[in-house]
Amino acid sequence: MKRILGIFVLLVVVYFATYLMSDLLTGRNSFLSGYNQENLLRRTGLYGILGIGVAFVIITGGIDLSIGSVVCIVGVGFPYIAVTLGWPLWICLALAVLVPLLIGVSHGVLVTKMRLQPFIVTLCGLLMYRGITRGFTNDQSAGLQNELQNLRWLANGEIQITENFGLPIPFLILVVIAILAATFLNRTVYGRYLLALGNNEEAARFSGINTDRMVILAYVICSLLAGLGGMLFILDNSSAQPVDFGNFYELFAIAAAVLGGCSLRGGSGTIIGVIIGTALIQVLRNMITLVDGISPNIEYAVIGAVILAGAIGDEIAKRVVARRKAAL
Repeated sequence: MKRILGIFVLLVVVYFATYLMSDLLTGRNSFLSGYNQENLLRRTGLYGILGIGVAFVIITGGIDLSIGSVVCIVGVGFPYIAVTLGWPLWICLALAVLVPLLIGVSHGVLVTKMRLQPFIVTLCGLLMYRGITRGFTNDQSAGLQNELQNLRWLANGEIQITENFGLPIPFLILVVIAILAATFLNRTVYGRYLLALGNNEEAARFSGINTDRMVILAYVICSLLAGLGGMLFILDNSSAQPVDFGNFYELFAIAAAVLGGCSLRGGSGTIIGVIIGTALIQVLRNMITLVDGISPNIEYAVIGAVILAGAIGDEIAKRVVARRKAAL
């Protein structure tokens, strides 16, 4: 709880610092404009969905580096088979669910049954899924046409609150997913199984928990949410190229989860923390874009520093807890 409070305070500080440097000192109204605030919430919604997915995997002590490529294979593959190949829309939607489902199951099975390291499995997935997408699309861009344009409201729509501001639909989707995920994690026996698995897999197995099944479930949830994210991202962008669509999205998701209190060792994490972590990253990206004197080329350097800071903070917290236990 203290860590969540700390990251929330940091979010507030960065938010007002961005306002100070981009609006107050320059006399512009770029950061607090209704358009920019809507865009912040929309981006928080889109990336937050990915963050919640990877949080389930991290809680079990695993990692998923293939999120960006799952976003790519769904986000590019969906319009390609619907528009270029002309397949019926219901088949395309079914494949958009089935493909990430099978990816999640395969990751979980390779990790649990073959005892492969999650890093290796998902790193190979990162390379394979993007390569497969570039192969079957001939590395050509895919875009939304005809009836697919009618689905764009899922990513671009909003519920108008005032004349100049509305709540984006992706943010509302994130809220619904967050409520369901938090309920599952904190109010169901399976959520407690996931946390117990992350704390001590061997002890969880000896206590009667089917640890393999829980690990597979975590990877399935992660891949399904990545697939949903891929759908929303393509609906938001309208077109995409397989060579770069979804690049580094796994880093944004992992950074948000780590910042939000998910220990890379497993066993801890909160959904609200992931949302706050996602919001912080999006505000930082917004600061880089809006504030004069900050080069936009350092965006990935900032994200890397954020992940490193989260890992260092996690290690320090672990050592403090261990010392307190030893003192008792």
